[in-house]
Amino acid sequence: MTGKFDALVKRINEIHDLQKASQLLSWDREVIMPKAGEEIRIQQMTTLNRFSHTLFIADETGELIEAAAQEMNGAPYDSNEASLIRYLRHSYDDARRLPPEFVARRSEISGRAHVIWRQARENDDFASFAPWLEQVVELGQETAELYGYEEEAYDALLDKYERGATTAQVREIFAATKAETKPLLETIQEKGSSVDDSLLHQPYDIEKQKEFAHYLAEVVGYDFDRGHLGTAVHPFATSFSRNDARITSRWYPEFINPSVFGALHESGHAMYEQGTAPDLARTPLARGTSSGIHESQSRMIENIVGRSRGFWRAHFPRLQTLFPEQLGNVTVEDFYRAVNKVQPSLIRVEADELTYNMHIILRFELEQALIKGDLPVAELPTAWNDKMKSLLGIVPPTDREGVLQDVHWSRPSFGYFPTYALGNLYAAQFFEAASEEVPAIEAEMEAGKTDALLAWLREQIHQHGRKFTPDEIVQRATGRPLDHEAFIRYVTAKFSDVYDLA
Repeated sequence: MTGKFDALVKRINEIHDLQKASQLLSWDREVIMPKAGEEIRIQQMTTLNRFSHTLFIADETGELIEAAAQEMNGAPYDSNEASLIRYLRHSYDDARRLPPEFVARRSEISGRAHVIWRQARENDDFASFAPWLEQVVELGQETAELYGYEEEAYDALLDKYERGATTAQVREIFAATKAETKPLLETIQEKGSSVDDSLLHQPYDIEKQKEFAHYLAEVVGYDFDRGHLGTAVHPFATSFSRNDARITSRWYPEFINPSVFGALHESGHAMYEQGTAPDLARTPLARGTSSGIHESQSRMIENIVGRSRGFWRAHFPRLQTLFPEQLGNVTVEDFYRAVNKVQPSLIRVEADELTYNMHIILRFELEQALIKGDLPVAELPTAWNDKMKSLLGIVPPTDREGVLQDVHWSRPSFGYFPTYALGNLYAAQFFEAASEEVPAIEAEMEAGKTDALLAWLREQIHQHGRKFTPDEIVQRATGRPLDHEAFIRYVTAKFSDVYDLA
């Protein structure tokens, strides 16, 4: 490296450190902070967010970016230097559109809205959350106007999570996914053999659940020397560096799925961060390239790996040993079918692979209506229930199981939800390409192992962090743009087998 680029990196390192400090305060808040600390914590996070934003959008930062760009002119496109300059130019232009006053106001409102959401969810009281949600929606609308857009306001929000994606493109791919998913769901409901999942709904000691979750996370490749498993109301993963990528899960005393698949899901996220190249450290490149690509890693580990027959042939005996009374007389095939039962459900994070995307399509459609101003917040619970009825044939008996179930609308993260379903599509396409390129992956999967798969993911995706856009990553890894076809092939083959449809 040379002088001007070095100066840029030094400044970016400092801004990165401030952002990670704010994230650490956020992790602490969700996992171990005493409730009495809420008010001061909001102020602390607001200060750090405002300060890091102000440093980044300063004229000096822009001058450093352009000076470094001139100095590194001619650097290979794939190089860290060229990639960092590309990313910073784009991010700097975006960040300059948000005044520091707005960033501080957004941080404070979302911090307070988050507190109210937790209380509202616990008490099943949407009315108490509604005034705050109205403010969050207004922040989303204001954000879209500040960023600017050509077609739809929602485009400006979606782009921040899935760079380059448009609302129209996502709408099209979701429509195709829905059109081919619903007939398979109907066939399963009409002709499929019966699957009993009552064995999952028994008393399961929470400490033993934690032990097994720890075991499974390690089995799939999560490095606990560089990680930590905690507890949160809404499971999440966060990283402060490739050497400190933490996960959380939640524990139900009479339902085993959330702990098992929550831990696997968050491990997939954290393994992505643990796999970024060491020389990207303390820069914004040391993160997953988009929310959709990130979600592909968690959904692949949770579902394609964690709900496979081979995985449970290998690891079910360990679970039986922990819970002999509950599972001692259960066969691995019965357990495999139980964890793959297809049944429309109320809670997104507990939905099966086939119906999960319907939960996301619901939220995607509601978010567009909220941002357009076509749907008043007061009418959101009714709109939610109507769409649940239309898409999944069920209606939540309470708002806690409906419109209040997700944390996301307590902060202005509109545009994020679609990336969950995009993650499912990416995951299937990545896995299909990996299996074709490395035959050992399928053989290892039958033995409950992930070494070959993880090596492929490290090489094709993880190590690059944010060096490339989502479109570039999927093209490089699979040789084609994202589509829904690999996902449809995957779920059709899997559930035809589970439900004896062949």
